[in-house]
Amino acid sequence: MKLKWKPILSMSAVLCLSAGLVLSPSAGCADTNVKNAVITEVKTDWPDYPERPQGKWDTRKLQKLTLSEAPAESIPIMSKLLNDDQITIRGDATASRQQMVQLIKQGNPKPKLSCTVEALVNIYYEEGGREHIRPDIALCQAIKETGYFNYGGDVLPAQNNFCGLGATGNHVRGAVFATPRLGARAHIQHLLAYASKDLPSAPIEDPRYQHIVKNRPEIHGSIQHWTGLNGVWAVPGTTYGHDILKLWQQALSPDGSDSSLAFAEKQLRQDPENPANHIYRGIVYFKQGTFWLARLDFERAIELDPDSAEALFDLAITQEKLGKNKEAMKTYDRLLKADPGFYRGYYNRGMLRMQLQDYKAAIKDFEKNLELVPQAANACNEIGVAHMRMKKYDAAWQDFYRASRINDTNEHVLKNLASVYGCIKQ
Repeated sequence: MKLKWKPILSMSAVLCLSAGLVLSPSAGCADTNVKNAVITEVKTDWPDYPERPQGKWDTRKLQKLTLSEAPAESIPIMSKLLNDDQITIRGDATASRQQMVQLIKQGNPKPKLSCTVEALVNIYYEEGGREHIRPDIALCQAIKETGYFNYGGDVLPAQNNFCGLGATGNHVRGAVFATPRLGARAHIQHLLAYASKDLPSAPIEDPRYQHIVKNRPEIHGSIQHWTGLNGVWAVPGTTYGHDILKLWQQALSPDGSDSSLAFAEKQLRQDPENPANHIYRGIVYFKQGTFWLARLDFERAIELDPDSAEALFDLAITQEKLGKNKEAMKTYDRLLKADPGFYRGYYNRGMLRMQLQDYKAAIKDFEKNLELVPQAANACNEIGVAHMRMKKYDAAWQDFYRASRINDTNEHVLKNLASVYGCIKQ
């Protein structure tokens, strides 16, 4: 087995790609004063497994195999603070820096970054603060674009391109930035081009900034709200801004402290018929481990707002904590009927179906999760686990291989590849 070789862009390549030019290995960069721009290669320390198994399966080893699985998502989600259409691109942060660090690490303990998570969050708060762009929500957009900094699409982690600038599909890598700060600055400046006609305070790093100013007058300075990015930043992207704001709501979720509970009680005394207040207190109870009280609050929130995706999801994960899996399955069904784009619901329902050995239905749920979030390596890994349990070993291998292409640092995927590879007769 050989080691994996991965492309890393040289600084001259950075300049060329930032200018919108396409590079090939060892090729010069025409129409610029940069010469000999190349894509260099470095060796990494993880094996390059074959796309298809090469050899016969050792059935004795397969019978003893223990597979690695990511658990169902079990973090409750807070209700919306405001109507999505009211939340502006410009403004101050609502979530603290620590809340944003926690959100990223919960979604991906090993993000593919060239700096620490804490450093990246600080950079966004500094760059966003300079241009009066909400840094917490801008980070949520970066999380959405990169899949919690897993990547897996056209953009490579080494590009420091956190929002897909210039990545137009068909393997177009897009813009490349020498440092995380420059990548974050370009992201903030691109948002500024949409939301304001003010010039950036810092030197322009966004290679698409002038394109918006000169060629898209209907957009420049006219999109004030995150939902205005629907179908504009991403195509078709009809729920693009809403998806970003769902991540933001998750970041704002309360902890299980006594002060959070006291605040929740105060809010409920002032407005006991507001479902958001019941969700808030339910989350506090959930994080305190008092699941039966959390369940009562989530059920009350659903009585007040029957189609609340947040309340339905929170109730379902609480029912699982209480061992009420049949009730949880019905709640997930209701959730996904109310909100077919709620990707977490598909993963969790798929995991319940795995427990019931309904592997075909589980695979459909994981495929839907992947359709909604292409960077969801855990969902792809679970498809492989389902195929293994169905004794479709060749299909399972290809699933694990595909998952490793999505995220080559996912511990569950790498463990399964190594374990299953060991079951191939050499």
